[in-house]
Amino acid sequence: MQEPSPVHNGDRPLSDFLVRLQGIFAAMDREYKRVTEQYQFQCDGCTDNCCLSRFYHHTYLEYHYLRQGFAKLDPQKKSEVLAKAEEVCRLTADADAKQLPVRLMCPLNTDSLCDLYPYRPMICRLHGIPHELRKPGQHVIHGPGCGTFDKRCADNHYYRFDRTPYYKEMARLENEFKQALELNGRIKMTVAEMIVNITRKT
Repeated sequence: MQEPSPVHNGDRPLSDFLVRLQGIFAAMDREYKRVTEQYQFQCDGCTDNCCLSRFYHHTYLEYHYLRQGFAKLDPQKKSEVLAKAEEVCRLTADADAKQLPVRLMCPLNTDSLCDLYPYRPMICRLHGIPHELRKPGQHVIHGPGCGTFDKRCADNHYYRFDRTPYYKEMARLENEFKQALELNGRIKMTVAEMIVNITRKT
């Protein structure tokens, strides 16, 4: 994995890619909202918090989009988020060194609300409700909802939520971006690691 490129949010090629990413996210959010309304399910901060999960499923473009949002925070909030991110990275490294499992709150979570909610990555947008994924030549993969969803909506009729088109669009856009910047491999960073990395490059 290469370090995220030190391009700036004002660079035209990056801005163009981020506008296209916003379009994918907007379509994602609309469909997610439509399905959750059918279930009458609302994500409202719970003990089964997805913000405790250790996700690495991010893209280079999502890193730069998060960076764009972080730049808009006021200095005090930036310092608070960075301090939490550094603590999460430290505790995670300690747990890894001892080969212990670890579940730590995302540094962007403040009182069950995301400090960069409009800029959150795809995995944060899609988590929580049952879904399906279609891969060429394979059976449809069905994924469950979160624990809170199961408690509230386990007896509900299944309303189809297909992640496939969003995964395809994200992969296509990410590949274009990587080719434009001559990047190889995949980014492997948690949100906490991205925040720390962002502050080092600003």
